[in-house]
Amino acid sequence: METTETTFKSMPLMDHIHEIRRRLMWSAAAVLVFTIFAFFFANQLFDIMIYPAHNVSLVYLEVTAMLSIYMKVCLTAGIIAAMPVLIYHFIMFVAPGLTPKEKKCVLIVVPWIFAMFLAGAAFGYFLFLPKAITFLTTFANDIAAPMIRIDSYIDFLTRMLLALGLIFEMPVIMTFLGRLGIVSPKWLVNKWKIAIILAFVVAAIVTPTTDPLNMMIFATPIIILYGMSIWLVWLVQKKKPETTALTDNQ
Repeated sequence: METTETTFKSMPLMDHIHEIRRRLMWSAAAVLVFTIFAFFFANQLFDIMIYPAHNVSLVYLEVTAMLSIYMKVCLTAGIIAAMPVLIYHFIMFVAPGLTPKEKKCVLIVVPWIFAMFLAGAAFGYFLFLPKAITFLTTFANDIAAPMIRIDSYIDFLTRMLLALGLIFEMPVIMTFLGRLGIVSPKWLVNKWKIAIILAFVVAAIVTPTTDPLNMMIFATPIIILYGMSIWLVWLVQKKKPETTALTDNQ
């Protein structure tokens, strides 16, 4: 452990700079390749993004609007597709400064970060957003007909999926904090009333509607994730004394 840390810390500054440059170039190349690749499937990507609003007619108001939207969608798809490469190069850059235990934790946590983010995005894409968009575009439409700009819709969709993906990271973050001993199951249980209130506050802030049904749909998974976090922290901290006892016996 000391040898690894000493090697990393004693590495000359220029070597660090060259290492960062090399890995940034590989990361940028990966994003560029996947972005170019995404252009061949641009129509399919738009079909996927428009699905939650398939009953809404989308428009654009400027001559160059669709070109810039195409570029933005393909670049976003390229970054998402290249994310494993980006994370790999980041981990490989910081790995020399990590202990074997820390490396093991990173290898365990990273797949769960991906999985929970995708679960949050899937929840928003298939369940929450179709209902929210239907409510927003049919509310008081006897007064005025909606004309939704496609760039505005894509920004809204991306922002909501990102927010939901990050919210679904709660169990991973809580488990990590529990592993470090920063939070405990007892502390989380004592705060459950505050957690429920915060869940509805977050739902009220993030949800684009004031519809109680949509707020309930948004807040319910947050509450479930909080309960899951308590269970996971309990599991992590339950194993800790056993590991310590085993070490002491040895």
